[in-house]
Amino acid sequence: MKSLSILGSTGSIGLSTLDVVRQHPERFSITGLAEGHDIDLLAEQIMEFRPRIVSVRDEASADLLRERLGSERPEIFWGIDGAAEVAAADGAEMVVSAIVGAAGLVPTVSAIKAGKDIALANKETLVVAGQLVSDLVREHNVTLLPVDSEHSAVFQSLVGHRKEDIERIILTASGGPFRQTPAGELKDVGPERALKHPQWSMGAKITIDSATLMNKGLEVIEAHWLFDMPAEKIGVVVHPQSIIHSMVEYIDGCVMAQLGAPDMRAPIAYAIAWPLRCESGIKKLDLAEIATLTFEEPDMERFPALRLAFDALKAGKTYPAVLNAANEIAVAAFLDRKVGFTDIAAIVDKTMQVHDAYEPSSLDEYLMADRWARDTAVAMTE
Repeated sequence: MKSLSILGSTGSIGLSTLDVVRQHPERFSITGLAEGHDIDLLAEQIMEFRPRIVSVRDEASADLLRERLGSERPEIFWGIDGAAEVAAADGAEMVVSAIVGAAGLVPTVSAIKAGKDIALANKETLVVAGQLVSDLVREHNVTLLPVDSEHSAVFQSLVGHRKEDIERIILTASGGPFRQTPAGELKDVGPERALKHPQWSMGAKITIDSATLMNKGLEVIEAHWLFDMPAEKIGVVVHPQSIIHSMVEYIDGCVMAQLGAPDMRAPIAYAIAWPLRCESGIKKLDLAEIATLTFEEPDMERFPALRLAFDALKAGKTYPAVLNAANEIAVAAFLDRKVGFTDIAAIVDKTMQVHDAYEPSSLDEYLMADRWARDTAVAMTE
């Protein structure tokens, strides 16, 4: 039996992970859970899965959870330090890193240093500090498995093949809700429309990132670190049906693709059961029913966030960390109706332009760039 700790247990990835675990009580158990907002749901998860350690957003939430659970409760921590405690807890073989945004970096690093294998759904960990995390994975001899459907597809398409035979990695994108929206209308888009994703059910932040194509840009940077591929060998194609999750093209012209219904339980099940497979509970694929799969080039003029991500990857240094932090602030401001939809990429662009990049050598230096970018972007939203 494999024991898991889940960072972000009440988010969409956390819920899907627990659903897979629920289907296989003989294969998986839960050591720790960390979440930031929904105490009621966390209490239900604790009663069902009986972790021995949990973490919540702050001390007030911890007190509330203690009161709610009574004497039969696990150890309860809070804040970033608490999430790090869950990540490094004895007993867990694998940590599912699914905290949204750069907040997932510190606990994921703690898990790696504690020798835990990582099922990575928090792409920002590699976007912000890819070199540091990659070095730590090698130093502590842990396995890092991708949970994002695109990177899981690439990982599966690489099995049995040599890295030197890869021509390029092709990440697919749904195109989001505004794939066919005229450029002139995008500035008037509100949060309600932007949160209506045509294929996936996800949290608010990642759904907005999908609408701007920033999510695909972050995935390009993640793919660079996961598969040691330069930006020039990573492509993006819009595939509205979201059936082909990504592809790998080889030097002989052959392309390996991974297909499946758009349901995150499939890549989650693959990661936590690896190197085996297990039932995920997703709908079986019926290609005859789907009938048509279409593809198109992404429009980087209408959706400049994708171009900015490629620029940040090529520039290196602290630019990817700044890109991510500025985007998190801009997306939050959009959801709060402080800025418009097209302002999101504009704020990221302006923040990157005024950044004095440097080569970070420690976690603190990555976090320093992150804080600078947040402060700078906040000033642009006020």
